[in-house]
Amino acid sequence: MEQYRTRSPQPGQRARTSAPGASRAPLGASGAAASGESAAVYRAAGRTRPVPPLVLALRRLPSPRLTGLGGGLFAAALMVALGTLDWLLFDGSPVVYGVLFLPVCAVTALWVRAADLVTAPICVPIAFAVGIVPVAGGAGGFGGQAMAVVTALALHAGWLYAGTLVAGVIATVRKVRLMGRRRALAKPAASARR
Repeated sequence: MEQYRTRSPQPGQRARTSAPGASRAPLGASGAAASGESAAVYRAAGRTRPVPPLVLALRRLPSPRLTGLGGGLFAAALMVALGTLDWLLFDGSPVVYGVLFLPVCAVTALWVRAADLVTAPICVPIAFAVGIVPVAGGAGGFGGQAMAVVTALALHAGWLYAGTLVAGVIATVRKVRLMGRRRALAKPAASARR
């Protein structure tokens, strides 16, 4: 079975919209036949499903593509800013810091580019550790501050694991969907070669 071109022809090419020898049916006054052209329309066999409003709202959000290093720097800078804000407004509440960490993990995993998906669950725990410095408190110089950070990491590991899990699940779902799209695109190419 031959496959025919469905995109518009480039300058200097003829449009080939139907099988050789096939008759052309008029499309009506609003169609391309009114202007002297014909067009082939291919429709999917199945019906399309309505898109949920949440998905439509998420599609309207910005979708930058960060490299692995860019995603790590983004998450770390945002967690330092949120940690400082938590220290100023809520006196370093670890619960507020943990709750703010979860959306940062989700956004980082959504915005990292497809080639660097594996870095999302790696960079968010580092960002948690960097951003907890203002929240941890500590006194007595560098040693006291380091011990406060280690203690805060040990006491609030649940938030750390939860955020890493969020980033890991989102990155995994994105990778599976990407592999499915690639497999779907490879099927027609493989069948066309036979």
